[in-house]
Amino acid sequence: MQRAAFMVIGLLAFGGLGGCATAALTAGSMATSAGINHTLNGITYKTFVTPVDDLRTATLAALDKMDMSVTDIKEVKAGWEIKAKAYDRIIEIELEALTRRSTRMRVVANQGKFFLKDAATATEIIIQTAETLDRTVAKK
Repeated sequence: MQRAAFMVIGLLAFGGLGGCATAALTAGSMATSAGINHTLNGITYKTFVTPVDDLRTATLAALDKMDMSVTDIKEVKAGWEIKAKAYDRIIEIELEALTRRSTRMRVVANQGKFFLKDAATATEIIIQTAETLDRTVAKK
């Protein structure tokens, strides 16, 4: 009961913000429904039910679609590390094979020289990778 009361109070408090609250709630809901997790320091994660090499291919296609240039790609013990550049952002992507059929994707978009993180860009890279993967599977 207390939880419901806090939710009502919170919604009433956001009501004074008009469209801003709706936009914030919608954006948060979209990321949550997509299964994308964020840490407080701007690192974004998602686990895919796909082999690591298929996810690597989809990730590279998504980066190309977003016009981000790949600056480094290397195979590591657990999967792949990919680095890309977008204007003043350095993108770091780790693809870690959890099993033969599931892979965790970690994306960090570093902005500038002062350790700022761009979680929106990191999230969009994951979304574009998922959409690329979905199109690839649909063609099969």
